[in-house]
Amino acid sequence: MMGTIVNAAAVAVGGLLGLVFKRGMKPALEESIHKALGIAVLVLGLNGMISAMITVSEDGRLSSSGELLLIVSLVAGMLVGELLRIDDRLNHFGQIVEQKVGGEGVAASFVSGTLMFCVGAMTIVGAINDGLYGDPSTLYVKSMLDGIAAVVFGATMGAGVCLCVVPILVYEGGLSLLAGMLAPYLQGDLLDQICMVGYAMVTCIGINFISKEAKIKTSNLLPALLVPILWTAARGLIG
Repeated sequence: MMGTIVNAAAVAVGGLLGLVFKRGMKPALEESIHKALGIAVLVLGLNGMISAMITVSEDGRLSSSGELLLIVSLVAGMLVGELLRIDDRLNHFGQIVEQKVGGEGVAASFVSGTLMFCVGAMTIVGAINDGLYGDPSTLYVKSMLDGIAAVVFGATMGAGVCLCVVPILVYEGGLSLLAGMLAPYLQGDLLDQICMVGYAMVTCIGINFISKEAKIKTSNLLPALLVPILWTAARGLIG
Protein backbone atom coordinates (compact mmCIF):
# COMPACT_ATOMS: atom_id res chain seq x y z
CA MET A 1 0.00 0.00 0.00
CA MET A 2 2.98 2.34 0.39
CA GLY A 3 3.11 2.99 -3.35
CA THR A 4 -0.57 3.97 -3.37
CA ILE A 5 -0.10 6.34 -0.42
CA VAL A 6 2.90 8.01 -2.07
CA ASN A 7 0.97 8.32 -5.35
CA ALA A 8 -2.02 9.95 -3.65
CA ALA A 9 0.26 12.31 -1.70
CA ALA A 10 2.09 13.34 -4.89
CA VAL A 11 -1.20 14.21 -6.60
CA ALA A 12 -2.43 16.15 -3.56
CA VAL A 13 0.79 18.18 -3.26
CA GLY A 14 0.96 18.75 -7.01
CA GLY A 15 -2.66 19.88 -7.12
CA LEU A 16 -2.13 22.34 -4.26
CA LEU A 17 0.97 23.77 -5.94
CA GLY A 18 -1.03 24.16 -9.13
CA LEU A 19 -3.70 26.13 -7.27
CA VAL A 20 -1.00 28.48 -5.95
CA PHE A 21 0.29 29.08 -9.48
CA LYS A 22 -3.28 29.54 -10.76
CA ARG A 23 -3.83 32.64 -8.62
CA GLY A 24 -1.24 34.67 -10.47
CA MET A 25 -1.96 33.31 -13.93
CA LYS A 26 -3.51 35.54 -16.57
CA PRO A 27 -6.60 34.17 -18.39
CA ALA A 28 -4.86 34.25 -21.79
CA LEU A 29 -1.89 32.27 -20.45
CA GLU A 30 -4.20 29.82 -18.71
CA GLU A 31 -6.09 29.17 -21.95
CA SER A 32 -2.86 28.63 -23.87
CA ILE A 33 -1.55 26.17 -21.28
CA HIS A 34 -4.95 24.46 -21.26
CA LYS A 35 -4.74 23.83 -25.02
CA ALA A 36 -1.11 22.73 -24.79
CA LEU A 37 -2.13 20.29 -22.07
CA GLY A 38 -4.91 19.08 -24.35
CA ILE A 39 -2.42 18.27 -27.10
CA ALA A 40 -0.20 16.41 -24.64
CA VAL A 41 -3.13 14.41 -23.24
CA LEU A 42 -4.39 13.63 -26.75
CA VAL A 43 -0.98 12.29 -27.80
CA LEU A 44 -0.66 10.32 -24.56
CA GLY A 45 -4.06 8.74 -25.10
CA LEU A 46 -3.38 7.86 -28.74
CA ASN A 47 0.04 6.43 -27.88
CA GLY A 48 -1.37 4.25 -25.10
CA MET A 49 -4.31 3.10 -27.21
CA ILE A 50 -2.16 2.17 -30.20
CA SER A 51 0.43 0.46 -28.00
CA ALA A 52 -2.30 -1.73 -26.51
CA MET A 53 -3.70 -2.64 -29.93
CA ILE A 54 -0.56 -3.26 -31.99
CA THR A 55 1.79 -6.22 -31.60
CA VAL A 56 5.05 -7.03 -33.37
CA SER A 57 5.61 -10.59 -34.56
CA GLU A 58 8.97 -12.36 -34.51
CA ASP A 59 9.54 -11.50 -38.17
CA GLY A 60 8.96 -7.80 -37.49
CA ARG A 61 5.46 -7.55 -38.93
CA LEU A 62 2.89 -5.33 -37.24
CA SER A 63 -0.62 -6.54 -36.50
CA SER A 64 -3.51 -4.93 -34.68
CA SER A 65 -6.44 -6.31 -32.73
CA GLY A 66 -9.28 -5.12 -30.57
CA GLU A 67 -10.86 -2.62 -32.97
CA LEU A 68 -14.33 -4.17 -32.74
CA LEU A 69 -14.09 -4.55 -28.96
CA LEU A 70 -13.07 -0.89 -28.68
CA ILE A 71 -16.11 0.22 -30.70
CA VAL A 72 -18.50 -1.98 -28.71
CA SER A 73 -16.95 -0.87 -25.40
CA LEU A 74 -17.26 2.84 -26.15
CA VAL A 75 -20.77 2.62 -27.57
CA ALA A 76 -22.08 0.34 -24.80
CA GLY A 77 -20.27 2.35 -22.16
CA MET A 78 -21.72 5.63 -23.39
CA LEU A 79 -25.20 4.11 -23.59
CA VAL A 80 -25.05 2.84 -20.00
CA GLY A 81 -23.48 6.08 -18.84
CA GLU A 82 -26.25 8.12 -20.43
CA LEU A 83 -28.93 5.90 -18.89
CA LEU A 84 -27.31 6.20 -15.46
CA ARG A 85 -26.67 9.93 -16.00
CA ILE A 86 -23.15 9.60 -14.62
CA ASP A 87 -22.00 12.91 -16.06
CA ASP A 88 -25.02 14.79 -14.71
CA ARG A 89 -24.58 13.28 -11.25
CA LEU A 90 -20.87 14.13 -11.15
CA ASN A 91 -21.57 17.67 -12.29
CA HIS A 92 -24.19 18.00 -9.55
CA PHE A 93 -21.65 16.73 -7.02
CA GLY A 94 -19.12 19.21 -8.38
CA GLN A 95 -21.57 22.08 -8.04
CA ILE A 96 -22.14 21.19 -4.39
CA VAL A 97 -18.40 21.18 -3.75
CA GLU A 98 -17.99 24.43 -5.66
CA GLN A 99 -20.60 26.11 -3.46
CA LYS A 100 -18.80 24.96 -0.33
CA VAL A 101 -15.19 25.71 -1.36
CA GLY A 102 -15.85 28.53 -3.81
CA GLY A 103 -13.96 26.88 -6.68
CA GLU A 104 -14.87 26.40 -10.33
CA GLY A 105 -14.78 23.42 -12.65
CA VAL A 106 -14.52 20.91 -9.80
CA ALA A 107 -16.44 18.14 -11.56
CA ALA A 108 -14.54 18.48 -14.85
CA SER A 109 -11.12 18.55 -13.19
CA PHE A 110 -12.05 15.67 -10.88
CA VAL A 111 -13.20 13.39 -13.72
CA SER A 112 -10.34 14.32 -16.05
CA GLY A 113 -7.76 13.93 -13.31
CA THR A 114 -9.16 10.61 -12.12
CA LEU A 115 -8.99 9.10 -15.60
CA MET A 116 -5.47 10.43 -16.13
CA PHE A 117 -4.18 9.11 -12.82
CA CYS A 118 -6.05 5.78 -12.69
CA VAL A 119 -6.02 4.55 -16.29
CA GLY A 120 -3.05 2.70 -17.68
CA ALA A 121 -0.84 -0.34 -17.27
CA MET A 122 1.42 1.39 -14.72
CA THR A 123 -1.52 1.73 -12.35
CA ILE A 124 -2.61 -1.91 -12.57
CA VAL A 125 0.82 -3.54 -12.75
CA GLY A 126 2.30 -1.19 -10.15
CA ALA A 127 -0.51 -1.78 -7.66
CA ILE A 128 -0.36 -5.56 -8.10
CA ASN A 129 3.44 -5.63 -7.71
CA ASP A 130 3.12 -3.50 -4.58
CA GLY A 131 0.50 -5.76 -3.03
CA LEU A 132 1.83 -9.12 -4.21
CA TYR A 133 5.60 -8.65 -3.93
CA GLY A 134 5.93 -5.54 -1.76
CA ASP A 135 7.60 -3.74 -4.69
CA PRO A 136 6.26 -0.14 -5.02
CA SER A 137 8.95 1.00 -7.50
CA THR A 138 6.54 1.26 -10.46
CA LEU A 139 4.11 3.35 -8.41
CA TYR A 140 6.98 5.57 -7.24
CA VAL A 141 7.83 6.39 -10.85
CA LYS A 142 4.13 6.93 -11.57
CA SER A 143 3.93 9.23 -8.54
CA MET A 144 6.56 11.55 -9.99
CA LEU A 145 4.74 11.71 -13.32
CA ASP A 146 1.34 12.20 -11.68
CA GLY A 147 2.71 14.89 -9.35
CA ILE A 148 3.94 16.95 -12.29
CA ALA A 149 0.65 16.43 -14.15
CA ALA A 150 -1.29 17.45 -11.03
CA VAL A 151 0.55 20.78 -10.91
CA VAL A 152 -0.52 21.55 -14.48
CA PHE A 153 -4.07 20.30 -13.89
CA GLY A 154 -4.41 22.32 -10.71
CA ALA A 155 -3.10 25.47 -12.38
CA THR A 156 -5.44 25.19 -15.37
CA MET A 157 -8.52 23.32 -14.10
CA GLY A 158 -8.85 24.01 -10.40
CA ALA A 159 -9.35 22.33 -7.04
CA GLY A 160 -11.07 19.19 -8.32
CA VAL A 161 -7.67 17.66 -9.03
CA CYS A 162 -6.98 17.41 -5.30
CA LEU A 163 -10.10 15.26 -4.89
CA CYS A 164 -8.52 12.65 -7.17
CA VAL A 165 -6.65 11.28 -4.16
CA VAL A 166 -9.87 9.48 -3.15
CA PRO A 167 -10.27 7.30 -6.29
CA ILE A 168 -6.49 6.74 -6.33
CA LEU A 169 -6.58 5.38 -2.79
CA VAL A 170 -9.69 3.29 -3.48
CA TYR A 171 -8.66 1.97 -6.92
CA GLU A 172 -4.93 1.45 -6.49
CA GLY A 173 -5.33 0.43 -2.86
CA GLY A 174 -8.04 -2.06 -3.79
CA LEU A 175 -5.85 -3.58 -6.50
CA SER A 176 -2.96 -3.90 -4.03
CA LEU A 177 -5.10 -5.51 -1.33
CA LEU A 178 -6.67 -7.93 -3.83
CA ALA A 179 -3.44 -8.50 -5.76
CA GLY A 180 -3.24 -12.21 -5.01
CA MET A 181 -6.75 -12.77 -6.37
CA LEU A 182 -6.55 -10.42 -9.40
CA ALA A 183 -2.98 -11.02 -10.61
CA PRO A 184 -3.80 -14.16 -12.66
CA TYR A 185 -6.51 -12.28 -14.56
CA LEU A 186 -5.28 -8.70 -14.96
CA GLN A 187 -2.53 -9.52 -17.41
CA GLY A 188 -2.02 -10.41 -21.05
CA ASP A 189 -4.87 -9.66 -23.45
CA LEU A 190 -7.30 -8.45 -20.77
CA LEU A 191 -4.82 -5.90 -19.44
CA ASP A 192 -4.21 -4.65 -22.99
CA GLN A 193 -7.94 -4.40 -23.66
CA ILE A 194 -8.66 -2.45 -20.47
CA CYS A 195 -5.78 -0.08 -21.25
CA MET A 196 -6.98 0.28 -24.85
CA VAL A 197 -10.43 1.43 -23.72
CA GLY A 198 -9.01 3.57 -20.94
CA TYR A 199 -6.60 5.41 -23.20
CA ALA A 200 -9.39 6.00 -25.72
CA MET A 201 -11.18 7.83 -22.91
CA VAL A 202 -8.02 9.81 -22.18
CA THR A 203 -7.99 10.79 -25.86
CA CYS A 204 -11.51 12.17 -25.42
CA ILE A 205 -10.27 14.29 -22.52
CA GLY A 206 -7.56 15.74 -24.75
CA ILE A 207 -10.14 16.60 -27.41
CA ASN A 208 -12.26 18.38 -24.81
CA PHE A 209 -9.23 20.39 -23.66
CA ILE A 210 -8.41 21.52 -27.17
CA SER A 211 -11.95 22.30 -28.32
CA LYS A 212 -14.59 23.82 -26.05
CA GLU A 213 -17.22 22.88 -28.64
CA ALA A 214 -16.46 19.15 -28.43
CA LYS A 215 -18.09 18.58 -25.02
CA ILE A 216 -17.62 14.80 -24.99
CA LYS A 217 -19.19 13.51 -21.77
CA THR A 218 -16.14 11.46 -20.83
CA SER A 219 -17.52 10.43 -17.45
CA ASN A 220 -20.40 8.66 -19.20
CA LEU A 221 -17.79 6.41 -20.81
CA LEU A 222 -16.66 4.97 -17.46
CA PRO A 223 -18.81 1.81 -17.82
CA ALA A 224 -16.85 1.06 -21.01
CA LEU A 225 -13.96 -0.16 -18.83
CA LEU A 226 -16.13 -3.09 -17.71
CA VAL A 227 -16.86 -4.35 -21.24
CA PRO A 228 -13.46 -6.07 -21.79
CA ILE A 229 -13.83 -7.79 -18.41
CA LEU A 230 -17.33 -9.00 -19.25
CA TRP A 231 -16.19 -10.07 -22.72
CA THR A 232 -13.29 -12.09 -21.29
CA ALA A 233 -15.58 -13.69 -18.71
CA ALA A 234 -18.13 -14.60 -21.39
CA ARG A 235 -15.44 -16.15 -23.57
CA GLY A 236 -14.27 -18.20 -20.62
CA LEU A 237 -17.77 -19.53 -19.96
CA ILE A 238 -18.37 -20.34 -23.63
CA GLY A 239 -14.93 -21.88 -24.08
